[in-house]
This record gives sequence, structure tokens and C-alpha cells, in this order.
Amino acid sequence: MDKIHVQTNIKAPLSKVWLYWTQPEHITKWNFASPDWHCPNAVNDLVTGGEFHYLMAAKDDSFKFDFWGTYISIIAEKNLEIVLRDRRKMTVTFEKTDHNTLISEFFEPENENPVEMQKSGWQAILDNFRLYAERQ
Repeated sequence: MDKIHVQTNIKAPLSKVWLYWTQPEHITKWNFASPDWHCPNAVNDLVTGGEFHYLMAAKDDSFKFDFWGTYISIIAEKNLEIVLRDRRKMTVTFEKTDHNTLISEFFEPENENPVEMQKSGWQAILDNFRLYAERQ
């Protein structure tokens, strides 16, 4: 199956985008797809072999889960290679463009939800990140 690809162009310098993407105090402020969800806790061990754990939770406390993965390769301000908990592979790239930063995510789809639903959810989180990074 083809990888899913989402991306966004952020009106912010690469160094700021990288910081907001990787620091837990920022991750908790943007890492959710809709206003009825939030990310109350984030841990990010940003080293090769390190793990990230993001608590994803419905605001009404009806559902929550630990979204986590392991870093396979890290090139600061350039590329993250990740294996998610269910063994799917994910790549996040960061590219400086003029005065902006382009983030692209490529990931293997899971088998539980339709591909379009997965793509729209991941795009919503990425759009939420863009809004957060541009407002700060």
C-alpha cells in the first residue's frame, strides 16, 4: 500500500519550527486534530533509539491513548525517521524555503480506518501545528 503524505508551509523560520515540533511544552499545545481533543502530556527523548509518548485524550475524558514511537534516525532541523508502536514507519521532513518552513509527513497507513480518514486526521494535526507556530 502507498504511503500517506501530508504537508504544510509554515510562515516561521526553520529553527523555531523544529523547536515547536520537538519540545514537549509546545507539543501539548498543538498535537490534536479537533477542538474536542487535547494532548495533556508529552514526553520526547529526541535521540536515536529514544521514544516519544504523547497522551491523546478526548476533552470529555471518554477516551485516551498513548501515541508513541521510536526514533530510528534524527537529522536536526532536517529529518526524523520513526517506527510507530504498531511497527508502521513514518518520516517527517523539514525544509527551509525563503522565509518559511515546509513540513512533510510520510507514513504507512494502518488497517483499521479508511486511508482518507487517516490522511485528513494527520493533516488536521499538521494544520493545527502550523497555526500554533505562526501565532507564537
